Amino acid sequence: MLLLAVVLGAYLYERHRTGNIYHPHARFVAEPTPSLPARGPDRFAWPFYGYSKEHTRFFPAPSSLHPPFKRLWVHNGGALLEFPPVIRGDHIFQLADNGLLEAISKHTGHTFWIRRLGSLSASSPAAVGDTVYATVLARTDGVKKGLVAAVNYTTGAVIWSRALPSPSESSPLVDHGMVFFGSQNGTVYALNIHNGNPIWTYHAAGAVKASPTLSGGVLYFGDYSGHLQAISEQTGRRLWVSGSEGALLGSGTFYSTAAVIYGRVFLGNTDGRIYAYDASTGKLDWAVQTGGYVYASPAVTNAPGLGPTIYLGSYSGTFYALDARSGQVAWKFNAHGRISGSATIVGRTVYFSDLAQHRTYGLGISTGRVLFELGTGAFDPAISDGRDLFLTGYTGLYAFTPSG
Repeated sequence: MLLLAVVLGAYLYERHRTGNIYHPHARFVAEPTPSLPARGPDRFAWPFYGYSKEHTRFFPAPSSLHPPFKRLWVHNGGALLEFPPVIRGDHIFQLADNGLLEAISKHTGHTFWIRRLGSLSASSPAAVGDTVYATVLARTDGVKKGLVAAVNYTTGAVIWSRALPSPSESSPLVDHGMVFFGSQNGTVYALNIHNGNPIWTYHAAGAVKASPTLSGGVLYFGDYSGHLQAISEQTGRRLWVSGSEGALLGSGTFYSTAAVIYGRVFLGNTDGRIYAYDASTGKLDWAVQTGGYVYASPAVTNAPGLGPTIYLGSYSGTFYALDARSGQVAWKFNAHGRISGSATIVGRTVYFSDLAQHRTYGLGISTGRVLFELGTGAFDPAISDGRDLFLTGYTGLYAFTPSG
């Protein structure tokens, strides 16, 4: 009887800890939908992983940029492309998994320069001003220690580099003269953008693989101990920390990069849930179970007919559109395979890739209807400059323009 009670108690506890949680009266802050920024002569920038510092993964493309498309060019780098590139001006900067950083013409797909930064990498670079910042998992083969580097936009020459005591797959974020990123030993760094000197460091309880997200002078990120934390951008001082309330024998892990909008922090967890926390306090607003690991980072926008909506895929093979206020499912799409990478919203189309099928989809954000398919892709597919669409395949980068 005692054993039965223990088993039943564990089952009920586990079900509660990994099931759905709703707090319908939690604080929600309405925000206007971002608009396309003004641009000079070809000086457009998609500077960071997820486009904005808030990592909402929403790009307010003009109405002319939508499927169907015609292909302009293909650039094959010959290595796995796990993370998308970034754009500044007419340069696309792609960091492949083999540690090569490449500058590519967005007009032709031709290479401007290539710089080897390490032997293994899994992150997007950041392009700000005349400098590109990148992190790597391994400096050389057999050495499981990372590196962060700043290279010249035009030539690829290394301006400075700093060896790290552990690997890093955290896409850098730049703000107020500092570059921010995490590492696998749990250290989050703020370095001087001009020389790489440390300004402050923060030590989390687990590996920080996500890119830090910035909103209102606060950096948000999850770690592999299953905790989400908010720290001061200027000092690295902890403001609050919250748990994932994950699995019975330990919380799930946060690989997902957080999106911060509507006064909330949204991110996925390997316990199968999508979480929403209050950005000011860290209080849990809601959590929705997907039935599979959620490595993906959420994309968020105000969708016509739906309102504020979160888009995110799961290892269960289902792609979700969730009400950002309540967590309720607006629609879902069965991709028939594992979804590991993150989605990106370009205009009124949300793009994601299926790791199992190696296929990329573009769905209408309000309806979930398939508008675009491409027979390649595995992780995190789409970026844009407002005129054309650039899709990351398994090893190749594809440029598309509207066929109309």
